[in-house]
Amino acid sequence: MIDLRSDTVTRPTPEMLKAMTEAEVGDDVFSEDPTVNSFEKKMAEMFGMETGLFVPSGTMSNQLCLAVLTQPGDEVIIDELGHVFNYESGAAAHLSSVQLRPLRGVRGKLNRELAESAIRPKNDWDPHTRVIAVENTTNKGGGACYSKEELIELSNLADEHGIFLHLDGARIWNAIVKTEIEPEFFGSIADTISICFSKGLGAPVGSMMLASKDHIKKARRFRKMWGGGMRQVGLLAAAADYAVQNHLSLLKSDHRRARRLAEAIAENPVFEIDLSTIETNIILFNVKNGTAEEALKKFTEAGVGMVPFGPKTIRATFHFQVGDEDLEKIIKVIGDFA
Repeated sequence: MIDLRSDTVTRPTPEMLKAMTEAEVGDDVFSEDPTVNSFEKKMAEMFGMETGLFVPSGTMSNQLCLAVLTQPGDEVIIDELGHVFNYESGAAAHLSSVQLRPLRGVRGKLNRELAESAIRPKNDWDPHTRVIAVENTTNKGGGACYSKEELIELSNLADEHGIFLHLDGARIWNAIVKTEIEPEFFGSIADTISICFSKGLGAPVGSMMLASKDHIKKARRFRKMWGGGMRQVGLLAAAADYAVQNHLSLLKSDHRRARRLAEAIAENPVFEIDLSTIETNIILFNVKNGTAEEALKKFTEAGVGMVPFGPKTIRATFHFQVGDEDLEKIIKVIGDFA
């Protein structure tokens, strides 16, 4: 199976496994794991933040960020396609007693005017707007990236209203490669950041919350409370560190392959796709006649895995373990639909 269902399906390479087995470890609940301590410091410095906290998943990282930024009864502004709104099991309401206010942006992206229109006055009967949450790149938006200017405008808006900006950077590495924005810029505009190592970078497990020391201190307790305290976690941090050092440079090829497949899809009258939306490693395309499920059955029978993203919409996501030879096979399968 050539697996394009997600960029989370990668397997650790032999070199990554070697890095894991050689990692120096300790008890992270006691802050005594040297490998994860070093990695948290390294990522914080890279993104221009005070410190970091390694966690099992991007969902936990996002939820920790919201927990330290909000109080019960607060509201978080987010695009209606955002991961926190769609794929985190209603955790913000359950864990932090806050509500999300989804807005209809463009391909999962908010802009200043839209976000400002949703900031509430601080009446007793209003939920109080506390956070603007953005996702970069956008998953349901098909891998769209924010520009520097867009993020600066949202950051300035948050500052003007005394609220926070949270950045869900599950695929921030793809955005960095595509836009060539330096990582430390994101720390200059966001109060909290969540970054992931188990998507395009190919680590088996792990995300990290980046924030101020005070926010991380509070988040460590929430992490423990929520069952996320880990012991010799340096094994996983070593894999994530290896991925950052060795796989970040591979993302550009993922983007190139995604573009090539999108062009092949555009040539087939069975499908429709907007090539202007192909920015990174995610492709969203539609089936003109029939359903996504019917088309996916044919893809599966041909040995290609993708996922439905709507009644007629299919998502294909590239990662470094799908190479050029695999790409040519997928393009041939696309041709068989004609």
